[in-house]
Amino acid sequence: MSPTEPFPTDDVPSLPVPAGPSDTDEVLLSVRGLRKSFGDNEVLRSVDLTVGRGRVLALIGPSGSGKTTALRCLNGLEVPDGGTIALGSGDRHVALDFAARPSRRQLAALRDRSAMVFQHYNLFPHKTVLENVTEGPRVVQRRPAGEVRTEALALLERVGLADKRDVYPFQLSGGQQQRVGIVRALALRPQLLLFDEPTSALDPELVGDVLGLIRELAVEGWTMVIVTHELQFAREVAHEVAFVDGGRIVEHGEAGRVLREPQHERTRQFVHRLLHPF
Repeated sequence: MSPTEPFPTDDVPSLPVPAGPSDTDEVLLSVRGLRKSFGDNEVLRSVDLTVGRGRVLALIGPSGSGKTTALRCLNGLEVPDGGTIALGSGDRHVALDFAARPSRRQLAALRDRSAMVFQHYNLFPHKTVLENVTEGPRVVQRRPAGEVRTEALALLERVGLADKRDVYPFQLSGGQQQRVGIVRALALRPQLLLFDEPTSALDPELVGDVLGLIRELAVEGWTMVIVTHELQFAREVAHEVAFVDGGRIVEHGEAGRVLREPQHERTRQFVHRLLHPF
């Protein structure tokens, strides 16, 4: 199963086969000069990012640095004050210039090409697991209900939650809820997956299953931007790491290099504090 292919409808998706990084230089996401303020608080100050198809970018940095705001801007959940975002390829390419105040239709097009996995799950509490997964594809994307249900059941089977399809979020553990959140994102068939601290709300013993699932998605070739404090995980999964501080990209490069030998003093301080807390 790849991010550009439909999910199989006659069986459960197989386990991923290691495919390595994409063998193309195609840019799937390009961000230039992204700015965002809340009142007098300038949260993003001319952020530039590029993510190739099939690549994983980890955003790291201290709390309040602007990481989550940047992520939400990529999905149109926050509307930037300036800058440009180009996302997608082929007939699904969209480019927005926020200095020109994009229309609702343009913002909807941006959202249609990406899917967000939230820190605190954000499942609909009054809907079952299956209803949570099928709501977006059925109502927003207006895909056939039967097709959507078949894909949703296959995805739930894949993550070991097929037997939970008729229960409600409050009946699930945090790890199970987050896996449902990931399945809900995949069901939208996005070109870009966005993760906002996907394990920070979990008990330590529940973190492994969620990180393992994200690893599988990386192996399969999904393009992802992940906000995380899990530096060891970022080193294993991400192709590139960007360190964000004060609303700016302070350092950006190959994941192993940035996390082993950061060049900027501020990056060195942050990485050392997280990897050697005592």
